[in-house]
Order: sequence, then structure tokens, then C-alpha cells
Amino acid sequence: MYSMRHVYGHIQVYDRSGNFLFSADNEREAREELKEYAESAS
Repeated sequence: MYSMRHVYGHIQVYDRSGNFLFSADNEREAREELKEYAESAS
């Protein structure tokens, strides 16, 4: 489970514990990076 927050024109991604993971320019980019992040973690 991850959450995305819109912050000052970009997206910040957090894990289920609320820890910051990374930021992206837009939601599409965040979803792509999240997919890569999840694949590398498993």
C-alpha cells in the first residue's frame, strides 16, 4: 500500500507507514516509478 500526495505542483509517494519514498513530476511518472520501486523491492 502506497499513498500519493500532491505537493506544490509535484507528487510525493509514501509507504504504508508514512515514510517518504520519492517524488515525481506528475502522477503518471509516480506510478511508473512506483512500479519499478515495487519490482526492485521484491
